Amino acid sequence: MGEESVEKVLKNFGLTDTEAQVYIFLAKHGVLKSSEIARRMKKDRAQALRILKSLQTKGLVEATLEVPTRYASVPFEQVIDLSIKAKKDEAALLEGTKSELLNYWKKIGKSVPEPSLEKFVVIEGDRKIYPKIAQMMRETKNQLSSISTVADLVRGIQFNLYEAVLSHPLKSKIQFRFLTEVSNQNVNAVKSLLERTLKTEVEIKGRNPDLGLRLFPRMMIRDNEEILFFIKPIAAVDEKQDSLCLWTNCKALVQSFSAVFEDLWTNSTDIYEKIAEIETGKPTPNARVISDISTALKTYDEVLCLAKEEIMIMTSSEGLVEFWKRLTLLRELSGRGVSVKIMAPVTRENWQAAQELSQCCSIRHAPTSYLESTLVDGKHLVQSKNQPPYEGKQERIPYFGTFYTNDQEYIEKSKSMLNHVWRSASVPSVPTLDSVIKSMPAVAPSSEGEHPRSRPDRPYILDGKAKREILLEKDVLNKIINAKKYSAKNWPNDIIRFYGSNGLAVIHPPVNFNLPDMAIWAMHHNKQSSFGAADCLLVFLWLETPKGNAYVPVAAVSDNSENLKFHKTIGAGTPSGQNGHLVKKDVLQIRVHGNTLFAGWTIPIPLFPPPLSLPPSCILFEGYSPLTTGVSEFRYPSGVKVTAEFNGLDAFVTYFHPESKYSGPGTDGRLNRDLITTMHPS
Repeated sequence: MGEESVEKVLKNFGLTDTEAQVYIFLAKHGVLKSSEIARRMKKDRAQALRILKSLQTKGLVEATLEVPTRYASVPFEQVIDLSIKAKKDEAALLEGTKSELLNYWKKIGKSVPEPSLEKFVVIEGDRKIYPKIAQMMRETKNQLSSISTVADLVRGIQFNLYEAVLSHPLKSKIQFRFLTEVSNQNVNAVKSLLERTLKTEVEIKGRNPDLGLRLFPRMMIRDNEEILFFIKPIAAVDEKQDSLCLWTNCKALVQSFSAVFEDLWTNSTDIYEKIAEIETGKPTPNARVISDISTALKTYDEVLCLAKEEIMIMTSSEGLVEFWKRLTLLRELSGRGVSVKIMAPVTRENWQAAQELSQCCSIRHAPTSYLESTLVDGKHLVQSKNQPPYEGKQERIPYFGTFYTNDQEYIEKSKSMLNHVWRSASVPSVPTLDSVIKSMPAVAPSSEGEHPRSRPDRPYILDGKAKREILLEKDVLNKIINAKKYSAKNWPNDIIRFYGSNGLAVIHPPVNFNLPDMAIWAMHHNKQSSFGAADCLLVFLWLETPKGNAYVPVAAVSDNSENLKFHKTIGAGTPSGQNGHLVKKDVLQIRVHGNTLFAGWTIPIPLFPPPLSLPPSCILFEGYSPLTTGVSEFRYPSGVKVTAEFNGLDAFVTYFHPESKYSGPGTDGRLNRDLITTMHPS
């Protein structure tokens, strides 16, 4: 028994990770002032005070009457006694009222069950998520499919998920499928998991995606009827953070994610083959391993010069910039009639490079992949897996190959994989998100021209009190923590304020979506906001206006009636002013987890002009850039001035549509993780 066991008891009592850390710190160091705790634990003082007040409320910290106040932890044995008593009281209350509750339920229950409503449910924490997964396993009738990390699979054993499979009455008829990524580091763990299934009647199949799982959501799909998916993407999984999941039975979304799973499953390798590949160290016959950088460069150039018809390249966002530096060579190849196709994550940093490369190459945005591959004429393949670390001073070699091969069996498989990615990849648009926002008639830049980001050297006045040369990340966070609620009773004559997060995306749907280009603004407001807690969605379509084509607001959706009324008011004169929809909270969900924002809806949203409508869909915003802090100012046509203070990131955008999924470049999305929006009267 150690500190981990103590933390476990504290969390069972209802403490967060941070609260448990502060309690243990106080227990170790005795009576301390809040400023001392903040300094020694390297936390902001406002945050430390908030945690101490919460611990006081829960009866685990006591405060002295002196000034300044000092804080001390109550003895741990009291915590244990309180926890035991709470559990006993909870069990006794449930046991004592069981008969009464069941009798009441029989009276109000309807004899004929209604069709199940399509909705979202938010599930937070492993202790709630894994029992839900176990329930889905027990209710499976035909097929259960999951995308998981190896760590997820191991954790599932700890939560007795394996027993839920073995005890299933239909286990011999059900197909269990999982996608996971096997590596040198986890191959033994995977083998151990597979050994458990060898002597059972259960049909469990596993595969390893050829392109990795980095940007695909972890999820579980049951019988194409319901889905549970983790908001945080695999690339950003932090084992120390509690997980956050969304469950939905929305048929359109289940269908959309099922298509993603089947797509991945088709382009995957049997897990036993992958294990054999790792253990033998020979991914393909006739593969020549290259360990020297200069030799790798020479080999790569020789392979490129062999091209007569087509070069297909998959690289990273930094790799795209390196190919831009080799623009002369690529132009020469293009001039010889060679088709050059490059797939890479397009971001704000490499957007200019992508535009210039597109003059002689075909460029498409594709999610980040573990593999960096170059295929020449379907005959030669140079592939990278273990790239030397990039230190900034040396030239980065995106095409440094761990091996070269001309083995046709392996090349055919790689070619099929690259062609599949190419077909689903999107062409990066010339307009960026910034230029699109400026063109929106509903959001005109203010006279200062600070749109959408403030200059880092712009003087900033914090609520008219303290002048600071630069707005800092902690300024925004402290303002949200110590949120001052502005009443909305006298709006539009007085200031109102919103606290929360938002994501803005420009989406260029494929032709089969049957939708024009659109922009979607997803907002989550905290309860301290003027209209209280709310989720809100604004939809803009690329339409013709008297001043030319522009993104016009055509719909507003919210789960808060006052919030919706506000958006219809400021949208007066546009289609969204007449096209507002109030929905239930389990129909529209907008959630932020770390640097990821999820927005999803389970009903079709009518758009303008009719009969256009946005089907049940969801969007994932995944922040990738360094965090920036700033102020933006703009003005609605009604004259309402808006000041937004934010901690934000550029974001990749993935739009999951019933027909398929769309992955947008990093120039088309923005995630404001921490946001304060102030509306000034016109």
